[in-house]
Amino acid sequence: MPITSAGILMYRQHDGGVQVLLAHPGGPFWRRRDGGAWMLPKGELLPGEAAEAAARREFEEELGAPADGPLHPLGRLRQRGGKWVEAFALEGDFDPDALRSNLFELEWPPHSGQRASFPEIDRVAWFALAQARGKILPSQEALLDRLEAGLARGW
Repeated sequence: MPITSAGILMYRQHDGGVQVLLAHPGGPFWRRRDGGAWMLPKGELLPGEAAEAAARREFEEELGAPADGPLHPLGRLRQRGGKWVEAFALEGDFDPDALRSNLFELEWPPHSGQRASFPEIDRVAWFALAQARGKILPSQEALLDRLEAGLARGW
């Protein structure tokens, strides 16, 4: 059964336009990647956990701040690796300097027998929608379209 994750695409009105908060994954494999590497903060659902609850939990674990406020469903999409992502939009104004991500461990360098800790998210940033299209994982770009459509409908 494919893995399902849930996440939050935070947005704000800024300088007359919409901006979205995207997260850059931490760890050595993503260090030098920029375009097409950013994503919404997300993580796997726990057994029996509702997608909305998982999205809020993962946002707080990965960014270090609660995801308070009403969530707007952006629907599901399938990422290139087969994982399903259930996404929600949340209006907010997170300060990127306040990032406090949880850590994960992996053997690094490979085959060294040594373990190193890395933040799940090494940085977050606000992007105008046009710029976000060049930054976000291609499999998540549809979420930007869905956000625009929801805002046009007047959430």
